[in-house]
Amino acid sequence: MHNYILKNENALYYECGYSCDNALFLKIGDERYFITDGRYSEEAKESIKNSLVVEARDLFKKAREILKKKRVKKLFFDPNDFSLKEFNELKKSLVFLKPKPFFSWKKRAIKTNEEIELIKKSVDLNKKAFSKFSLFLEKEGEGKSEKYLQYRSKDFLTNFGEYELSFEPIFAINENGAKPHALPSEKILKRGNLILFDAGIKYKRYCSDRTRVGFFDEEFSFTYEQKFKNPKIKKIYDIVLKAHDEAISRAKSGMLAKEIDKIARDVIEKSGFGKYFIHSTGHGVGLDIHEMPFISPKSETIIEDNMVFTIEPGIYIPGEFGVRIEDMVVMQNGRAEVL
Repeated sequence: MHNYILKNENALYYECGYSCDNALFLKIGDERYFITDGRYSEEAKESIKNSLVVEARDLFKKAREILKKKRVKKLFFDPNDFSLKEFNELKKSLVFLKPKPFFSWKKRAIKTNEEIELIKKSVDLNKKAFSKFSLFLEKEGEGKSEKYLQYRSKDFLTNFGEYELSFEPIFAINENGAKPHALPSEKILKRGNLILFDAGIKYKRYCSDRTRVGFFDEEFSFTYEQKFKNPKIKKIYDIVLKAHDEAISRAKSGMLAKEIDKIARDVIEKSGFGKYFIHSTGHGVGLDIHEMPFISPKSETIIEDNMVFTIEPGIYIPGEFGVRIEDMVVMQNGRAEVL
């Protein structure tokens, strides 16, 4: 694929180590152009080593000029990246535009060793934040609302502003946890409640993602070992943990992504809770919080070494509670290694 155009910020960053919210990246043969406006051009020139920084007020007009000058006949683009208006701007170039959905994600699916180190660091910082937040909950969480505790979780995750969030954290008590992407409510945390917490941070732009479920008693932590008083919650927690563990231990490079999904799904279905597992088993993580590979029932992606993704089975009982246990893994030497 010789000639292509990109607009997505993480795709731009992957190509040249810099991005901003108003830029186009154009690759024509071996030549690379980063087109941006005067607000960013100086910083772009300081940060980018492998591309020519071109300053322009009208990015698409400048891109058309370059395409015409270089006599480009065919240009690949990701249709997910461009609005209809932007596509029409590109079309004025009279170049044959060839859609190639998610091609930057496909390029980025197999991580470099450097990327894996950055992701490991992100995961490690996120894990430490979970520990600090669990201590805060144990000492000060009782009697506070979901909204307040979700808000406070960000202090620990960002280390008081040092890191960015991968996404808006999910903090859910009891029945709110039955919604996989629950919004925080005014519900008050009491001893004996079930907490579901899903959160991640970015380290040098690379994301982490983790979910834990905990029983809020006198002592509280986000470890796998939880002492539930309610036998139904304990049973479901154990099923989800087994699905999580089996998917990780049996995942191998060379498998189709849907085969890994099936390992986790089979555990839950055989336990009689199949209809309560309402999402995919996992997703790739990197510069984007959701990227390739997708570990879903239909995904034909072949899993390869150096792919990074989540394993996050869940069971959600509407009106009662939800359990999801999520970890990130990297495929190395043919096996899934928990990050």
